Order: sequence, then structure tokens, then C-alpha cells
Amino acid sequence: MVEVYNKEGQLVSTELKRVVKTDAEWKAQLTPAQFQIARKQGTERPFCGNLLDNKKNGTYVCICCGLPLFSSSGKFESGTGWPSFFQPVAEGNVLTHNDVSFGMVRKEILCARCDCHLGHVFDDGPAPTRLRFCVNSESLKFVDEAALSTLAER
Repeated sequence: MVEVYNKEGQLVSTELKRVVKTDAEWKAQLTPAQFQIARKQGTERPFCGNLLDNKKNGTYVCICCGLPLFSSSGKFESGTGWPSFFQPVAEGNVLTHNDVSFGMVRKEILCARCDCHLGHVFDDGPAPTRLRFCVNSESLKFVDEAALSTLAER
């Protein structure tokens, strides 16, 4: 179960079909930078993402499938150079996976609907969760609060 917005702009629980595409299909949909980060587990350079300084009210959705992932109300300034959130919009919308690349042990975060690589989650965030979901801007699309009902058709 994941949560999506209904036509009134409210989050509701539902079951959605997983989105599975070939690399060629993803490449046709995404920019080269989005593909490298979202589909090939890349990382954008710190302090360069276009959503880092976004202060608008709304929701950050998966760049690949449009699943709502993080709310502006959960965003905070972590000083790390990437958009950071202390919780997802719904626990089931974000999955974690152990990442042991580059000689480190981290928890990778993925979109629950299409396995888009979002970034990593760390346990050094603020209250109330003490988590820091450190996310690549290239993995997200921002939807303004007034337009949340447009996500109902996804």
C-alpha cells in the first residue's frame, strides 16, 4: 500500500501497479542526469541541486513515476548540500535497501512504486524522527500545494 493524492488534494491509501521499464524507456523519459542518478544510483554534487533552496509549500514526487514522496512540511536545512527531509509523506512510499558501495554501509532510499534511487537515509536528523532523508534533486519533481489534486490521475 502507498498513499497518493485524491482529487481533493488529500492523501489516501491505495494499491498501485508497479512501474517497470527498460533502460531505453527510462532514457527516453528522463534527462541524462536524471537517468544517471535515478536509475543508475548516481549522486549529484552537493549544493548544486535545483530543489535544495526551494521554500514553497507542496510535495516532492518521484521524477520517474510521480509517486508522492516528501512534503515541504518535512523538509529542513541539513547543511549537507542536498534536500533533506525528516520523514516521507507516507512510510510505504519510500523503501530502504542496504547499500555497501564505496566501502561504506548506508541505507539507500528508493521509490516504492518504481525503485527510483532517491538518496540515503541517516539517523542524524531532527526531532521528531531523528532521521535525515538526504535526497538528490534530480530524483524529484516539486508540485505546488495548489496543484496537488493534479496528481490524482497518476
